[in-house]
Amino acid sequence: MLRNTYIHIPGIGSTTERRIWESGIKSWEEYLENQDVVKIPRIKRKSLLPAVEESIEQLSEGNHLFFAYRLPASIQWRAYRHFIERTAYVDIETTGLSAGCDKITMIGVYNGKETKTYIRGINLEEAAAELAKYKQLITFNGARFDLPFIEHEFPGFFNHLHIDLLYPLKKIGYSGGLKKIEVKLGIARSDGTEGITGFDAVRLWNRYERGNEEALDLLVKYNQEDVVNLEKIIRLTYPVMMDREMNQI
Repeated sequence: MLRNTYIHIPGIGSTTERRIWESGIKSWEEYLENQDVVKIPRIKRKSLLPAVEESIEQLSEGNHLFFAYRLPASIQWRAYRHFIERTAYVDIETTGLSAGCDKITMIGVYNGKETKTYIRGINLEEAAAELAKYKQLITFNGARFDLPFIEHEFPGFFNHLHIDLLYPLKKIGYSGGLKKIEVKLGIARSDGTEGITGFDAVRLWNRYERGNEEALDLLVKYNQEDVVNLEKIIRLTYPVMMDREMNQI
């Protein structure tokens, strides 16, 4: 999908992008070979040529920041497959809802192969270095919740493409919270964590602080399932996101 995206180019909006798609062009390379068939003003076509060539070069070099700075937040999901090898699925637990008043208790990171958990008072300070290894972060409601908390904890950490699944999922008919969407997609939780909510996570942390180690173990398990399930969700829904986008032509 990214290789047939033009909306990141200055001066190019969704109308021009769709006119290119309507011409049957399915990649930047095809655009370079068939630009004359696109029904757009000549001056716009002239500006597109070097911008498309630059996009090809930047993607071949793996420069995620080129696209992170230019792609609107609502469509950064289009870059998913191109940076999948440097992607982290991220979820946090906190003591409350305000990044200014409350604090992170746990950050879970899943890279598609293994999960890592960073816990306040144990190893939370190591999370920033882990997140810096990745080019793309995937969250659920992270734009409003997870990222502001992490930025407050580690100022200046954010240097990534970011896919907040809340918004593209809503566009394809999956609304509500993460657990509700998991059920709709047939993703099951373990017996120990099924039914646990974010508010329960706060209570588990409070029990841990009062000396209950089992509460921490359950909270870690709950958080790990959150991040692993983020990958399952995007793998199941990304093709639907693409179909919806292209079927609007």
